[in-house]
Amino acid sequence: MVDALRIGLAGLGTVGGAVWRLLNEKAPMLTEQCGRPLQIVGVSARSKSPHSDLLTSTVTWYDNPSELARSKDIDVFVELIGGEDGVAKDCVEVALREGRHVVTANKALLARHGVSLAKLAERKGGSLNFEAAVAGGIPIISVLRESLIANDISRVYGILNGTCNYILTRMGEENASFSDCLSEAQRLGYAEADPSFDVEGHDTAHKLAILTSLAFGSAVSIDDIYIEGISNISAADIKAAAELGYKIKLLGVALQTETGIEQRVHPTMVPADSTIAQVVGVSNAVAVQSDLLGELFLSGPGAGGCATASAVVSDLSNLAKVRLNGAVYQPVFRFPASELKPYKKGRMRAHAGGYFIRLSAYDKAGVFASVAKRMAENNISLESIVQRPMAEAAEGAKTIILVTHQTTESAVRRALVAITEDGNLSDKPQMIRIERPA
Repeated sequence: MVDALRIGLAGLGTVGGAVWRLLNEKAPMLTEQCGRPLQIVGVSARSKSPHSDLLTSTVTWYDNPSELARSKDIDVFVELIGGEDGVAKDCVEVALREGRHVVTANKALLARHGVSLAKLAERKGGSLNFEAAVAGGIPIISVLRESLIANDISRVYGILNGTCNYILTRMGEENASFSDCLSEAQRLGYAEADPSFDVEGHDTAHKLAILTSLAFGSAVSIDDIYIEGISNISAADIKAAAELGYKIKLLGVALQTETGIEQRVHPTMVPADSTIAQVVGVSNAVAVQSDLLGELFLSGPGAGGCATASAVVSDLSNLAKVRLNGAVYQPVFRFPASELKPYKKGRMRAHAGGYFIRLSAYDKAGVFASVAKRMAENNISLESIVQRPMAEAAEGAKTIILVTHQTTESAVRRALVAITEDGNLSDKPQMIRIERPA
């Protein structure tokens, strides 16, 4: 049998511990399928004492993860430390400079430094694999990097954050407030004590930046993503959407347009009977539209130790199958890093489904006419305009729900500014984009 793939594991938290257990519990099956053992030979974590039971005569402890990354006793360095800079970045760079393969679940690191790390890996002859960095156990990275290699991709979008999807699901099922559902998510461990990175859309943006580069062959550009979170979504929005036949999801969307690449993260209304609307709880989903296959849709567990460990071990098994005398050419971002096109930001374009707008307007004569006038001035065609009784509306106010036909982001924003300046609103207007999946 071929010698074992020697693994250095840095980070023994939820994911690192799950990787350790998976490699040990399924060692015979993995060896049979890969044709060689997958063996952890070195580990590093913040503290040695909680993990002393893991150490054996075949496993070396490293106080400094950089020393583990540099060790000649490993073939692949698994980075599960986290963070876009600092120790994680230093260790990955050390491992790649030494010609080691790297497997990471670190989306922040890749979104910020992915291109430079890819160039280093390709120059030194190592691999940089990151199936676990996006959408947990969903194998979207290998699908984009390998399975769709003959496809021209036009759009990739999806639910990329389980915390937000759980909150929006609970709000819809129980008519509960955002704050109540967030508290429950924190109690269950789905949300951090400081949940802003998740609920304000930044986690989704990091993952979308990686998918964008893979899909369109562009440099990763996290700073060019338009981001809105879900903290301003109210029970009134969820209820109104349901009455109109929609559900609200936080989507990350990237598409190739005539002006460049558009990347955006924001709450979105999707038809209640669409496939993506059925993705509930902490699950994730990713859809890819291409010329040969139309729309390909994948969904599954988006986070958690087992799901992420499954993706890490998938990367390790692929490396184990590569023999020293049969190296496989595998660019990190589907295209060689040196040939990635500069990212060209496209303007926010019109959406086929238009916009949902909720206004809390003072209950006085002429408000409907004034709102309609401002919409017309900005060439916005309305599919519907109705007044609905909403308990959340301020005293002396009424709720007006608008659904527009196809229009532009700028036109809607100009109209809302004018409506606000007219003095007819008791609260800030709410705008949610409508997407109709292909």
